[in-house]
Amino acid sequence: MKVTASVDKMRRAGIDVIDFGAGEPDFPTPDPIKAAAHTAIDQNFSKYTPVGGIAELKRAICDRYRADYGVDYSESEVIVTAGGKQALYNTALALFGPGDEVITHAPYWPTLTEQVKLAEATPIVVRTRPEDGFAIRARTFVDAVTPRTRGIIVNSPCNPTGALISESEFAAIAVAAARQSIWLVVDLCYEHLIYDPTPHNLPAVAARTCRDLTVLCGSASKAYAMTGWRCGWAIGPSPVIAASSAIQGHSTSNASSITQKAVVTALTGSQAPVKAMLDEYRKRRDHLYDWLTVDPRVRCRKPDGAFYLFIDVSDVLSPDGLPTTTAFAEVLLEEEKVALTQGEAFDAPGFIRISYATSMENLREGSARLLKFVARHAPVRATVSK
Repeated sequence: MKVTASVDKMRRAGIDVIDFGAGEPDFPTPDPIKAAAHTAIDQNFSKYTPVGGIAELKRAICDRYRADYGVDYSESEVIVTAGGKQALYNTALALFGPGDEVITHAPYWPTLTEQVKLAEATPIVVRTRPEDGFAIRARTFVDAVTPRTRGIIVNSPCNPTGALISESEFAAIAVAAARQSIWLVVDLCYEHLIYDPTPHNLPAVAARTCRDLTVLCGSASKAYAMTGWRCGWAIGPSPVIAASSAIQGHSTSNASSITQKAVVTALTGSQAPVKAMLDEYRKRRDHLYDWLTVDPRVRCRKPDGAFYLFIDVSDVLSPDGLPTTTAFAEVLLEEEKVALTQGEAFDAPGFIRISYATSMENLREGSARLLKFVARHAPVRATVSK
């Protein structure tokens, strides 16, 4: 968000900036979804709704998860929220408190740990490794469990790495959670942005293993290009959803009535626009990867999901040059007018995150500027002759 604000300020000043920082689709919301919102407005559907969302949307969410994952939930097990972020926040406040420990994995989306802190609990961070493709391994979670562990949060596909957790690793975490009565919170906000037919039915694994201890958090933002509409949801045991509704009733109340009607159409209508966007992201990912990795000092792997390249630029950093990726990002924006997000934001020093949720033209020009910047700033490494 800070990057987006800087880009907006520079553009208003007439500066040509290429924005690789935005964590949102650049596509317009599909027309049938917009038409549903227009209809809701025309029909004056503009009053308060139930705090937890309209029944029609709750049914649509249940039906979508039944169709996609083969899991069955009732309306009392669903709450509609103002984005996936509120779904996760409600869950943190409902489940965690002082003295609790909540385990999650790094690199991580920073809101996950901050929400745990806002619940006055303590985040416990386990590391994923770049040489392992940032894969989430069950053993690291299990080893981190203590008598104070109250919850585990898994984000897959992961922001910022794009990594997926395998069903077998997730099942091992779920078994450990069930055995020790630990809550399992699953952030699925990028669930429809997976590039290859990889088994990733996390809801079904959780339903078989620890259904009564699992909360699934999702969102219309990424899959349907609806970031500004603000609609997400949480699915879980009725008592947790009731507690989340009580919390939401004293904060925002219901998500936008117009948005709720639009999301009904998103979930129940054709899913072809989702596939079309995913196909375009795949092309962008592959081109951007090819353009950037011609320089061996720019190291990354192709992500399995989401729409980010997470790039190791540690070879470009040096104490007397660019000491951190925060400095890297600031100087890059100043010199080459390219905006991206520094790894320190995700507890991953030495890395940068590039969003390819922008046009192919911007990706081509931005990657050229980035490579020029790397060539200018990378320290000269001394060589030893044989």
